[in-house]
Amino acid sequence: MSSGLVHTAYILAAVFFILSLAGLSKQKTARLGNYYGMAGMSIALIATIFSQGYEGLIWTVIAMLIGGTIGIKYTKKVEMTKIPELVAILHSFVGMAAILVGYNNYILLQEEYITQTEQVIHLVEIFLAIFIGSITFSGSLVAFGKLREILSSKPLNIPYKHIWNIAALLISIFLLFQFIETGTNWKVLILTTTTLISLAFGYHLVASIGGADMPVVISMLNSYSGWAAAATGFMLQNNLLIITGALVGSSGAILSYIMCKAMNRSFISVISGGFGQIQTIDSDSTIGKYYTTDIENVTKTLINSKSIIIVPGYGMAVAQAQYPVYEMTEKLRARNIDVKFAIHPVAGRLPGHMNVLLAEAKVPYDLVFEMDEINHKLSKTDTVLVIGANDTVNPAALEEENSLIAGMPVLKVWHARNVIILKRSMNTGYAGIQNKLFFKENTAMLFGDAKDNIEAISQTLSNRKN
Repeated sequence: MSSGLVHTAYILAAVFFILSLAGLSKQKTARLGNYYGMAGMSIALIATIFSQGYEGLIWTVIAMLIGGTIGIKYTKKVEMTKIPELVAILHSFVGMAAILVGYNNYILLQEEYITQTEQVIHLVEIFLAIFIGSITFSGSLVAFGKLREILSSKPLNIPYKHIWNIAALLISIFLLFQFIETGTNWKVLILTTTTLISLAFGYHLVASIGGADMPVVISMLNSYSGWAAAATGFMLQNNLLIITGALVGSSGAILSYIMCKAMNRSFISVISGGFGQIQTIDSDSTIGKYYTTDIENVTKTLINSKSIIIVPGYGMAVAQAQYPVYEMTEKLRARNIDVKFAIHPVAGRLPGHMNVLLAEAKVPYDLVFEMDEINHKLSKTDTVLVIGANDTVNPAALEEENSLIAGMPVLKVWHARNVIILKRSMNTGYAGIQNKLFFKENTAMLFGDAKDNIEAISQTLSNRKN
């Protein structure tokens, strides 16, 4: 395949990637957006493999077959609740790829065949790819560990943590200049030192962030992986990789910024590991008396309501209750009851997690509203049904200055006439703090598996004629 044809294919692939991002911005076009992305990547792979001068075709095909087989096998087994973990671990692969390509490029660097200026530029590209890749790799592994609950969701708070972060950054900048100026014998040692510092830096950045803010972290790590890919593209002189990396990096950063605004967080705090600094008082302590209810009473409350807002959360995802929720919704609507869904920007463990689950269950798009669109309607709602959500409906975010989620906008469900919460127990949410909503006078707890309870409510609705 000629050079001109390869560049044309790269431009076409880039267009498909842009269309993919545009499609993924809306629920109705998300499936088409995925198809665009797949088409773009297929074109990119074919153009690269069959370009002039490409070597190692057999090894590339073998690697693709092995990687593809492993990917298909494991992704088929992954449940929707585990997708955030999958995304985090895949980000780590991008980081590791940038590290390996960086070292490989340095090893193959032929200083005698390039000018001094070209050599400096290439060394900077190598250094940045390894630096960003290392941060992405270790940070993504920590995010995976937190989501997998292998690591504690509580933020790591070591003395002078921000000073350590600044020191790591300044030392890395110093090492960059040394890497450019020193002789060949010291370059490998400098690269190795940079890698170790960057790995520790990435670990500390993400470990310092509390569990409630993991969705933002995943988005930011997505941005890091994009910039690592772009740096790799500069090293390999691959324009498509540069474009793709820039698209992923910028879109991830924009999404993180949007989410930070939705959570009333500082964007700078995200990239500096500043979340979760404030400690709350005994988060596991009992705040007061709570009220329990049963299937019969919940059904009666729903039937007697003119308006119902359902707030899904991670608990719904774990129980895989989205399908019975849809069935229950249709039965309630058949009774001329106004039913809507309220989605918090960081509900679940990944941006858009709840939207995907509801779309999977065929819930009509016009019934699903974002927090800003529906929060003002809660005070005029008869009943709110909270299914597994916790931190996103916690009044402590607005009422306690020392809370770990202080200042985070939440769905003000307690303003409704009745609040029914489906949860397995009174355990705290991912942020590790107790939910004051559980103890409100207009709140009732329905304990047990969310799927079983929703199916029971749905069956009771079918059995009742009025």
